Amino acid sequence: ARPFPWEPEARAAGEPRAGTAGNDPRSPRAPRAPSRPGMFADRTAPGADVQSLWRSARSARCEAKTCQTGKISTAEAAAQSHTARDAAVQTEQSKDDVQDFQQEVQVDYTGLLSFLQRVEDAVIKELNKNWKSHAFDGFEVNWTDQDETVLCLHTLSYPEAQDQNLQVTGVSWNATGSVIACSYGRLDDGDWSTEKSYVCTWNLDRRGLNPQHPDLVVDVSSSVMCLAFHPSQPSLIAGGLFSGELVVWDTSRTEDPVIWRTGMTDDTHTDPVYQVHWLPDTKHRNHARLLSVGTDGKILVWREERDGRLALAEGFAIVAQQIPRSTRLKKVAWGEAAVGVTSLSFSPFDAGVFVVGVEGGYCLRCSTSAQGPALPRPGGSVPLRAPAELAFSPHAGPVYSVSCSPFHRQSCFLLPPSPRNLFLSCGTDGQVHLHSMLQTQPLFALQLSKKYLFCVCWSPVRPLLQCLSVSAGEVHLFDLGRSTQKPTVSLKQSVSDCPVYCLEFNTKHTRLLAAGDAAGTVKVWQLSSDFTEQGPREMSHLEQLASEIMD
Repeated sequence: ARPFPWEPEARAAGEPRAGTAGNDPRSPRAPRAPSRPGMFADRTAPGADVQSLWRSARSARCEAKTCQTGKISTAEAAAQSHTARDAAVQTEQSKDDVQDFQQEVQVDYTGLLSFLQRVEDAVIKELNKNWKSHAFDGFEVNWTDQDETVLCLHTLSYPEAQDQNLQVTGVSWNATGSVIACSYGRLDDGDWSTEKSYVCTWNLDRRGLNPQHPDLVVDVSSSVMCLAFHPSQPSLIAGGLFSGELVVWDTSRTEDPVIWRTGMTDDTHTDPVYQVHWLPDTKHRNHARLLSVGTDGKILVWREERDGRLALAEGFAIVAQQIPRSTRLKKVAWGEAAVGVTSLSFSPFDAGVFVVGVEGGYCLRCSTSAQGPALPRPGGSVPLRAPAELAFSPHAGPVYSVSCSPFHRQSCFLLPPSPRNLFLSCGTDGQVHLHSMLQTQPLFALQLSKKYLFCVCWSPVRPLLQCLSVSAGEVHLFDLGRSTQKPTVSLKQSVSDCPVYCLEFNTKHTRLLAAGDAAGTVKVWQLSSDFTEQGPREMSHLEQLASEIMD
């Protein structure tokens, strides 16, 4: 077949390729045939380097050079004026004025003496008139803002006692005023009580106080109905039990705190003990006797024995024959003739006079010097005497608390009745009576509540301030200088409105008030200065108030 026109004709074997001439460059070049597709290929030619003579020549001529200004010279210099002068401007004063100022003041002593002698009688007369004037009676200088706020400092409780539904039956401050004790028991249990109870103490001055962890817990085999710290020995506590027994504990002894007890003898109370009270021992200054009252009608005085016993020293009994005829019980037996005693308060000014409240609603003025015998009773190592001297107008129900006024004034005889003869009482009729020991009728009777009133106490520092506990879970503070009809402040002790059974002011730290309730809680309230600072003529105000009510 004939080749394409652009293809060369076949050459003979061994014949040189056209255009190469045997690769001889000197041979004549043959005519080039037209190119065809597929005859060319990519190819990379090696690089060529050309060294620069200019850069090398320039770098050879480079030099390092620096530039700096000329040296700077400095110098320190100070400027000061050569002369100084003070100048002031003052008005000119004449020489005559200077002489008059320096001359001694001339006093007419003769004329002054004559004047004083002429007015002496008139001045003394007016001073005496002002001294006897009552124009400013009752005026109180208020140097500071009065504060009526009352704060709850502590809420104390013993969870184990609360789990047994035990109530706080009594509270007491020790002799230093830093330790508070409470007794646990039941006041609403009419049947014989055999359940275990407790006495607990808290030191409020101790760092890290735990309100629900008492510093001391004493287990007691019978319900504790009341307690009282010793007036001078801070570690001694006396308690009265539901069983009628009395026990004295020493809180400084952790192993066995019981140091004295009455035991169950013929002298012991046959009913629950509702109040204990320490009495000074006239024969032994460092000792004290213990008094107890119970609903068996007996008022017993105990003395300490070396063998750990409390022995009966003397005793009294309140019997139906000593109270008004309208309330006498026509019964013969000793146990039926006795009148249950629920509370007692001694006069701070006459150690032999005291007032008792009884279940029949009466308050009785009694004397430790009474010699009349009470009705004979079987057994007993000491004969009992009848102490009642005067019966006061009764409440409509049992009396639960009495409190004598702790205030005395030397001129108290001017306005009868004096504050030293006053006492308060409260009971189940919801009334508070203010009595004078000199008359049977109350000075006033305040219907505070339709519910029971369990405790009343007189402030140790304010003659016109009293405190009351109510069965509705409240604590009332009364300032008689402001109102005799309504409380000045009402404190909510318990959210559940459970009764408040006991109260006690702190006589060392007078701003503290302790209250115990049926929920097993003790609250320590801090009173403001308005309730702890006695105002001027407050004693006179109390005397005047009592006299006005009598008239």
